[in-house]
Amino acid sequence: MTTTPDIDLTTGPPGPHPLRSRFLTADSRLFEAVASRHWPGGDRFLPKLSHSANHGLLWFATAAALAATRTPHARRAAARGLASLSLASATINTVGKRTVRRPRPSLAPVPQARRLKRQPITTSFPSGHSASAAAFATGVALESHGWGAAVAPLATAVALSRVYTGAHFPSDVLAGAALGAAAAFAVRRLLPEHGRH
Repeated sequence: MTTTPDIDLTTGPPGPHPLRSRFLTADSRLFEAVASRHWPGGDRFLPKLSHSANHGLLWFATAAALAATRTPHARRAAARGLASLSLASATINTVGKRTVRRPRPSLAPVPQARRLKRQPITTSFPSGHSASAAAFATGVALESHGWGAAVAPLATAVALSRVYTGAHFPSDVLAGAALGAAAAFAVRRLLPEHGRH
């Protein structure tokens, strides 16, 4: 199972609009507040965590760890998480980033130590990493509340890392997470659990 590769859709900002301008200003201020604040251990941990989630690798590894428990419930949770991730990734990269062609935030307020070594070249909205994280965690949780609770902090940290490292605006992350969760519910509807409606 593979995720859809990134598509280069870099483009300029959209034209002026009063409501959009106010929203983007608030979003930018929140981004600067998060990106410029020092969190103990964050500079060393979050960039590495963000990088580990590239192309869903972190979630494939997590699914393998769940499957290694050799319990049917954990294996079903891992499979549902990966199915949800695949749907979210395909949707975000083929539809989401083509619809809202938002440029990435400026790295000016982000300390050099926490910037990603390789900057993304795709458009910013929505966050694919956040979508994948939320899709996997939600998919796992829909199958197993216990395993979902264990995975949720990791998914949250990945989403946070995208703002902390300067890769995304907060609204990119929130929209990506919402779309990822929606993908997990869509997978549950398409592939309901055995014995459940």
